Amino acid sequence: MSQQASVRFIGESKAGPATTLYDRIGGDIMVDKAVDIFYKKVLTDERISSFFENIDIMSHGINQKKFLTMMFGGPNTYCGKDMHSAHAHMRLNESHFNAMLDNLIETLRDLDIFEDDISEIVAVANCVKDDVLNR
Repeated sequence: MSQQASVRFIGESKAGPATTLYDRIGGDIMVDKAVDIFYKKVLTDERISSFFENIDIMSHGINQKKFLTMMFGGPNTYCGKDMHSAHAHMRLNESHFNAMLDNLIETLRDLDIFEDDISEIVAVANCVKDDVLNR
């Protein structure tokens, strides 16, 4: 395989040019895999696992998949709470948010997502940071 075959230009993916982030990362299949792997990591992360002790993780994961699909430019079937309302009862701080991002980035790298797409996903997460942290 030539080195050029692994090079990707801005706006181009394996699927071709001008696709959404959702399409570039692999659509439903990859969102599902990412959320499943992500929550396995989160549930064992001592920095944040306590926030999920009384959560129906299966139901939460389904909502998370719908939310991320929407945020990444896929079909919008999310009908859950907005980020501020969903996290209002929690006392989250910057270190909690960063722990979630650490787990997310690790998950995406485990799935061989392109680094520029990971950067875009982190930017999407940062768009809701103030709401998640109730600022």
